[in-house]
Amino acid sequence: MRMKDFMLKLYVKLQTLAIHEEGQDLVEYALVVALIAFGATAAMSQLGEGLSSGFSDISSTLSSAM
Repeated sequence: MRMKDFMLKLYVKLQTLAIHEEGQDLVEYALVVALIAFGATAAMSQLGEGLSSGFSDISSTLSSAM
């Protein structure tokens, strides 16, 4: 009889967890935000290198023109 009660309680608990998905949504949103932040960081570093190279080229061109 105890095993049957345990299985019933386990079944009810699993059903309750399956119905309440708010926690899963929060984790999914956190993962998406982390992925976007990682991508933005990588893009900003590439953009920074490109801007630095561009300003160096402009600076050297202006220096040689004067």
